[in-house]
Amino acid sequence: MFPTIEWRSDKVIMIDQRKLPGEEVYIECSDYEAVAEAIEKMVIRGAPAIGVAAAFGLALGFSRVDSLDRADEEFARISLRLRETRPTARNLFWALERMKAIFEKNKSLALDGLKKRLIQEALDIDRQDVEINKRIGHIGQALIKDGDSVLTHCNAGGLATAGYGTAVGIIRAAFEEGKKIRVFADETRPFLQGARLTAWELEKLGIPYFVITDNMAGWLMKKGEISLAVVGADRIVRNGDTANKIGTYSAAVLAKENNIPFYVAAPLSTFDFSLETGDQIPIEERSPQEVKEINGRLITPSGAKVRNPAFDVTPARYISAIISETGVIHPPYKRNLSKFLSPLMGKNITKQA
Repeated sequence: MFPTIEWRSDKVIMIDQRKLPGEEVYIECSDYEAVAEAIEKMVIRGAPAIGVAAAFGLALGFSRVDSLDRADEEFARISLRLRETRPTARNLFWALERMKAIFEKNKSLALDGLKKRLIQEALDIDRQDVEINKRIGHIGQALIKDGDSVLTHCNAGGLATAGYGTAVGIIRAAFEEGKKIRVFADETRPFLQGARLTAWELEKLGIPYFVITDNMAGWLMKKGEISLAVVGADRIVRNGDTANKIGTYSAAVLAKENNIPFYVAAPLSTFDFSLETGDQIPIEERSPQEVKEINGRLITPSGAKVRNPAFDVTPARYISAIISETGVIHPPYKRNLSKFLSPLMGKNITKQA
């Protein structure tokens, strides 16, 4: 439908998500610092998408290294800069770890060969993300019935990934199966990813939708207008606790109160088995200006004090099922996640950083 991010002529090209839906503007990153700043400033966002961006940024940065003697030092320096961009999404760190494994495995190559191998790995991460999203969509759409109304929070569509989407990918797959569905997209304050981005994607896909303010969801659930909720994730830990965009926890509690299924959709790269519970997930606090302003216009007293946690953690007890590219995982998560995922993720599942 549209490229979220791509590698083109030794540059990283990405759509500027801050400009949507008003303008479709693409920016060119010609060095890794520009990629890092794009992640920090929300030019690109969404856990899988920033994982792809980090891989591309590392490949781009290393492509400028001019001596094999400094390869280790430069690789570590570039990787550290990218690691420090945003703390919550597991996919960013997963992608950098995957790139490091390729670097270590191919250090015996000539410098040009090592650069090409890193670029190829980043391209593989990008391509595989689209394939994985489509599998998640195919698996998850079975949970949506013809005639359902689906609540989603934030944006977990093509813009949040290399393409197709996770939660919105499930909605998209159900629509492509011919199911008559409609979507309620929470606006997702303060950055308005639902109102700006999810609505933009649904409009392009032709999927019927309503944008609602975040505090409308509970009432619509009570009235029976919402059948189920499906959201993405930025990090899922060993016991099933899940970090996602701020407001997800509230939606999950409301779904539980109203006996509505609440599903989480995420690829394996989002799972972090080094953490036992959601209390250990680092939560990013962003600029107060995101709350105090809309489109640069002040909406609070200029001296207002603000809290702006970008994510919250939904306890596993509120999650009906977790959908990955390998299938649907049901509670109890502490047992079933390990049983279901350990053989697929290998022995390093307990050693993720």
